[in-house]
Amino acid sequence: MIELQTIKKIHFIGIGGIGVSAIARMFLLEGKEVSGSDRSKSVITDELEKLGATIYEGHAKSNVPEDCDLVVYTIAVGDDNPERGVCKNELTYPEVLGLISKDKFTIAVSGTHGKTTTTGMIAKIMIDAGLNPTVIVGSLLKDVKSNFVAGDSEYLVVEACEYRRSFLNLHPTILVITNIEADHLDYYKDLDDIKSAFEEMKAKVQDGGVIITEKEYSQAPDDFQLQAPGEHNIKNAQAAYMVGKVLDISEEDIRKSLEEFSGTWRRFDFLGKTKEGVFVYDDYAHHPDEVRATLKGFREKYPDKKILVIFQPHLYSRTKLLLDEFAKSFSDADRIIITPIYAAREERDESISHEMLADRIGGEVADDFDSIDIKDAEVVVVMGAGDIRKVGEDLL
Repeated sequence: MIELQTIKKIHFIGIGGIGVSAIARMFLLEGKEVSGSDRSKSVITDELEKLGATIYEGHAKSNVPEDCDLVVYTIAVGDDNPERGVCKNELTYPEVLGLISKDKFTIAVSGTHGKTTTTGMIAKIMIDAGLNPTVIVGSLLKDVKSNFVAGDSEYLVVEACEYRRSFLNLHPTILVITNIEADHLDYYKDLDDIKSAFEEMKAKVQDGGVIITEKEYSQAPDDFQLQAPGEHNIKNAQAAYMVGKVLDISEEDIRKSLEEFSGTWRRFDFLGKTKEGVFVYDDYAHHPDEVRATLKGFREKYPDKKILVIFQPHLYSRTKLLLDEFAKSFSDADRIIITPIYAAREERDESISHEMLADRIGGEVADDFDSIDIKDAEVVVVMGAGDIRKVGEDLL
């Protein structure tokens, strides 16, 4: 059994990942020697370098220090990665989360979507209440400009991802399930298979613990004046509210924290205005339900403006298997541009393409970022889980 307290030198494969980087940040703040590699450097790896991490661009056996105590790798990394097998101690990112969770009062936030925002809201409520939680979240919290908050209490607030059942490594005392929809169908067989994973997760809740699902959080107030619009954000706030009540935080304090919550990176993220006065936003939505809910929020905020969505599909499998659902998700946009599919961990699949998706939803095709034209748009929403944010930054 690996004891994290005894580890002094640690190497991360895929250190630029939003979750993995949070653990790297935690170990750096604990004074451990941290190195890591990724396919390319980013804002996230730049911040880690400022904290003292050694970052390598690309993967090579020589990146792993000879006297390394532990290698941590993202589950997207295969056995053929040259940095695997170099160190005798290896753990996946979810396994490390499990070790951290083991000795904490863990509040795990799970669900197909809404996890990140709900985790951020819970963190804000608890920090404001003086509970000093440790927080690990799959995005950068705008209030603290980080995906990791170092707390000094027994509390751990963590975003719990269901992909490959990785959340089953956690030991929750409070489990939040925001919703359960069909997703990650490159791993799960169908919705019933996904539901079975959440049933396993419910069974992991500690004796005397609490499970909060939509049945419970729908009883919470729904009149919050949130900074980010949309019915989906009200539901996220209701779930966070219920956690606050379980922790005996007053309704007044919970409400104040929720209404001051400034959001997370890449969720309804206002980038700025172009010189022509076009509002440019960036959003991480990549599942049909997320797309639908997010665009509904934009339509609520800008009822009379022309909204252009520039959407980058994420994964061949998701685009192919949820094609019918995507076809119904863009009704609140006036114009839609579809860019090539971001493959991420997958091999190319010739049976699906961005042209097919554009045809199904009545959108336009952009074969590369440089060919995108935002003519007549008053609000531009750059959307997807890949590298599409570059488009918004270039527009400004």
